[in-house]
Amino acid sequence: MLERAAELRPWDVVVVGGGCTGLATALDAATRGYRTLLLERGDFTGGTSSRSTKLVHGGVRYLRHGEIGLVYGALGERHRLVRNAPHLVHDLALVVPAYRWWERPYFGIGLKLYDALASGRGLGRSRLLSRRDCLNRISTLSDRGLRGGVLFHDGQFDDARLGWTMLRTAVSLGCVALNHAEVTGLVESLGTVKGVRVRDLLGGAEWEVRGAVVVNAAGPFADSVRRMDEPDRNPAVVLSRGAHIVVSSAFLPGRTAVLVPKTDDGRVLFAIPWHGHVVIGTTDVPVDEPSREPVPTGAEVDYLIEHAGRYLTRPITRPDILSAWAGLRGLMAAGPEQNTAALSRGHRVGASRRGLVTVTGGKWTTCRKVAQDAVEVAADVGGLSPAHTRTATLRLHGYSKRGDVRYPWRVYGSDADAIRKLEEADDRLAGLMHPALPYRLSQAAWAARSEMAVRLEDVLARRTRALFLNARAASASAPAVAAVMARELGRNERWAEEEVRAFRRLAKSYLCG
Repeated sequence: MLERAAELRPWDVVVVGGGCTGLATALDAATRGYRTLLLERGDFTGGTSSRSTKLVHGGVRYLRHGEIGLVYGALGERHRLVRNAPHLVHDLALVVPAYRWWERPYFGIGLKLYDALASGRGLGRSRLLSRRDCLNRISTLSDRGLRGGVLFHDGQFDDARLGWTMLRTAVSLGCVALNHAEVTGLVESLGTVKGVRVRDLLGGAEWEVRGAVVVNAAGPFADSVRRMDEPDRNPAVVLSRGAHIVVSSAFLPGRTAVLVPKTDDGRVLFAIPWHGHVVIGTTDVPVDEPSREPVPTGAEVDYLIEHAGRYLTRPITRPDILSAWAGLRGLMAAGPEQNTAALSRGHRVGASRRGLVTVTGGKWTTCRKVAQDAVEVAADVGGLSPAHTRTATLRLHGYSKRGDVRYPWRVYGSDADAIRKLEEADDRLAGLMHPALPYRLSQAAWAARSEMAVRLEDVLARRTRALFLNARAASASAPAVAAVMARELGRNERWAEEEVRAFRRLAKSYLCG
């Protein structure tokens, strides 16, 4: 990829940012036959796009803000994701508990509207539940004052794995992609943005990339790229931090999630089964400046503990938290609006006077449509030959309607076969990374060999989800995983030791108490 990225050739589309929007944009451009280069400063999905609530959803809570069109469009995109990547996106049943007499009919009506907006593209019909039905589905749901609830369906996924799958699909169509490659500036030609300057953060090389059009898909960092073009422009992005905590499945056994659509301060609370654990979130706190490693505050963790405790019979304490993490939402700026929870989750695509195309807003569920809009604007700005997108019906890499339960990170087809062969050829790779984690050392070898993982964090945070599931176990597994990566990458023992130290510093920020 480095050799191809540094070729002296003009690209059609240069995409800056390897989160969900950048990955989807690169994939869309590649399906149209455009020569596409994707550049990411960290690792693919290394920011917000690996720290979502793990839902592919229409956004039922946006109905109360009257955003009917946004929900309708998102439900259509949810349907496309389920159809194009059934190996990564699956149905999740959620219960909305009712503790006041009016909540059950009120939520029931809202979710029937949600069903209607899905218009034949739903994952299952919503229905009213009695008090007993709720407790049968969720044995740890608080029964004090419980009057019943509503069951509905949405999609669930592994965000970082979907991101990598999109990248593999784009690369198969000719896209060139680099992680750990920072864009340090823009390249002009006759007063127009026609490329970027790039620095390889691992090897140190720097070079210029020329392209017909540059797409700024840097998410929370989009304004940083815009300032390279127009230093005095008003911000296009408003930042909000969403925090999550992860606990044992003992707090929410089974496969049904809990959604509280409105807590006493107006926020939404989720408790979601995920990879044998439970993810609880999320907060919505305004942030002034973006950070590459946002950390939940003590107040946010306490908020999640307290509010989850109102709905679950088993109280959560800080020692129960296996991992705590936060992501930054890059929302469309809307004048003086300060309440980030009320800001639209829609998207905007625009071009500056010098031709830099910037994408703001959007989310995982709608990233395909966001990318389609972005590439259409980019093609017009860059004077590219018109071409139709194929992403609406494009099956993603590893497409399969049946998975392999041996691999909880959902690797299928030839990849799963290759991982098995690694274990057969080297029995050192056959063991688990750690007894508390569902991942094998062979997965680390495969990630280093075939998935562009070059840092220990790449493997333990994103190619697997070890850090997000159990930070202590991930930290304990670091030496064994680093040794496997060192063998694959031709690194020495000193490299492995430095990677372990760096990863353990990161893992410490995921711990609570």
